Amino acid sequence: MENYKERKLIAIDLDGTTLQSDGRSISRYTKYIFKQVESLGHIICITTGRPFRMSLDVYRELELTSPVINFNGALISMPNDKNWEHTKSYYIDRSFIFDLLRHQQNFNLHFFAVEYRRKFFLNTFRNVEPKLFGVEKFQPYNRLRADRVTENPHAVLLSTRQKDKLALAEEMKRHYNGKIDVGVWGGPNGILEVVPKGISKASGLNHLLKVLDIPLENLIAFGDEHNDIEMFKLAPNAYAMKNASARLTPYASEILPWTNDEDGVARQLEKLFLTPNK
Repeated sequence: MENYKERKLIAIDLDGTTLQSDGRSISRYTKYIFKQVESLGHIICITTGRPFRMSLDVYRELELTSPVINFNGALISMPNDKNWEHTKSYYIDRSFIFDLLRHQQNFNLHFFAVEYRRKFFLNTFRNVEPKLFGVEKFQPYNRLRADRVTENPHAVLLSTRQKDKLALAEEMKRHYNGKIDVGVWGGPNGILEVVPKGISKASGLNHLLKVLDIPLENLIAFGDEHNDIEMFKLAPNAYAMKNASARLTPYASEILPWTNDEDGVARQLEKLFLTPNK
């Protein structure tokens, strides 16, 4: 791209946004459009609540070369460069895990998982779908035991039986005196994600804007759920999917006429970058 300052940073959420409703599929059309947009010099950045290992297949399928934001901002890394100097990692104090083990009944949890960059520990395997964690089946090593939590994790994923997940998120924040932040994933799973206080997709994107020397006005965001709110507040151009949560849409600059199953992100990118002005 001739003018470096014209590069856009395009933040794409995965579940309920870029991925179809099965949580896996990406259409050939979406892959093609992403390639075309990248060839213009823009940067497409996966910005997700998902753990690193659960976004890697998507990253490779899209053939991206950009940084990735995982755990809602708690890990910013370059998958193809382990030694990337701008990697940022944030952690939850592991004492939180021990407390959660003691209080799990209070929060009516179905399960909870302690998440690291490459590994996870789960408090129960019962009625939990391994594919939710990007594996074919659980191994004995994945069982959560206090003696395995030797390092601080990036995030904790929770599945609750409570209908009102946002109310539970607020209750947890109060219980832990505001020392953590809690977001809700999009898509079919309704997972709560606990991350370090002050960490969000927006904090991750702010870091990348500085590192990549891209002005804020060149940030574009796509999302569908509660954990995209901070990112939408930051981005001057924030597109909510047609299937987006009513919690998110007030923060959108535009609500797209397409859902995630209708390739809404790719359609909008084609309109913005690949359709000649008439």
